[in-house]
Amino acid sequence: MEPILIDFPEEFETENLIIRAPKADDVKAVNEAIKASINELKPWLPFAQQEQSMEDTEINIRTAVVKFLEREDLRLHVFLKKTGQFIMSSGLHRIDWDVRKFEIGYWADSRYTGKGYVTEAVKGITDFAFRELDANRIEIRCDTLNEKSAAVAIRLSYELEGILKKDHFSTDRTELRDTYVFAKVREA
Repeated sequence: MEPILIDFPEEFETENLIIRAPKADDVKAVNEAIKASINELKPWLPFAQQEQSMEDTEINIRTAVVKFLEREDLRLHVFLKKTGQFIMSSGLHRIDWDVRKFEIGYWADSRYTGKGYVTEAVKGITDFAFRELDANRIEIRCDTLNEKSAAVAIRLSYELEGILKKDHFSTDRTELRDTYVFAKVREA
């Protein structure tokens, strides 16, 4: 089956969160979260190396909407149920539909970190991928210096499968860095 024909819910909930496909009207909330969190995002994310204008964010989200519809990349936006506040961006990336392999990536508005929301969202997305997308393998990859990101994978019992040595440049491109590869696989 062509990936574009794969049907699944575009929104689901966890105890405290609504997790859904991106929409064009998310631009303002996402841009505000980036601006509020730029210092925390800068060491890890290429897009955070320069200030993000509303236009930059709009282009990024509109592109994400198209990629979601084409099933090429499944960006997911996360909101608090109680307030509707945008708190993080996540999703299923580097998709191999034949193998049913996905990689979860995430960044959070720093005003909402340390409250368990990132772990709750990643658990919800993991469960969604196994249940709705028939995933066989889900990975979380992160810089070995990114302790907060690695801690999420560890809390959710992702297995550390290995460390890719000198796998990528730091976001400021001044040094080569190592990458943790965590994974969960479908049990037989």
